[in-house]
Amino acid sequence: MSDVVKNYRNIISQIRNFHKEFSQTSKDPKLIAVSKTFSEKTIKEVIEDGHKVFGENKVQEASEKWKSLKKEYKDLELHLIGPLQSNKVKIALEIFDVIQTIDREKIVIKIKDLVDSEFKNRKYKFFVQVNIGNEKQKSGVLISDLRNFLTWIKNDIRLKIEGLMCIPPFDEDPSLYFNLLRNLCDKNNLQHASMGMTSDFGKAIQFGATYLRVGSGIFGKRS
Repeated sequence: MSDVVKNYRNIISQIRNFHKEFSQTSKDPKLIAVSKTFSEKTIKEVIEDGHKVFGENKVQEASEKWKSLKKEYKDLELHLIGPLQSNKVKIALEIFDVIQTIDREKIVIKIKDLVDSEFKNRKYKFFVQVNIGNEKQKSGVLISDLRNFLTWIKNDIRLKIEGLMCIPPFDEDPSLYFNLLRNLCDKNNLQHASMGMTSDFGKAIQFGATYLRVGSGIFGKRS
């Protein structure tokens, strides 16, 4: 058994344990295996061990890697967890099943136009990225703008949003931010909260994450 498969099984075991430990608040989250920069060969080890849900940060890199993987393996679910530029929306919709990083009107309009014209037969999930720590250098909708943004998407654009995603400030305890994101989901009647990475997914489970984004904990350090 390879190190990657051992790591993957270990993460799955930890998720189960945290889910039991925090059974009062856990939402039984799904693991997104974040495979950015790793080769098809390495990704296949995890697919062959039964995993179906993966995440990538870059649209172009994902398109090059995942077209053949998705032909070879059925029922894979690929999440975009990195920023989306308007000139890459069409490529993103060709390869991804879930886009987690919607954060501005221009992107929403472009997605809606393409979903209604070229991708009518595909099923997608769309999340809004929240700038949960109000950090200037990070993408995402400010908390103060979130309700209006979601209302505009729902009523004016008629695109279904199913969840929120966040990346908490790097040097602070993420618990406050995870709790805040879950509350924002509940207030806005959104099922999914994508939060928690290799270093803090246990806390994310405690506060009701539905998707966890774990990369280095499975695939190891990136070169």
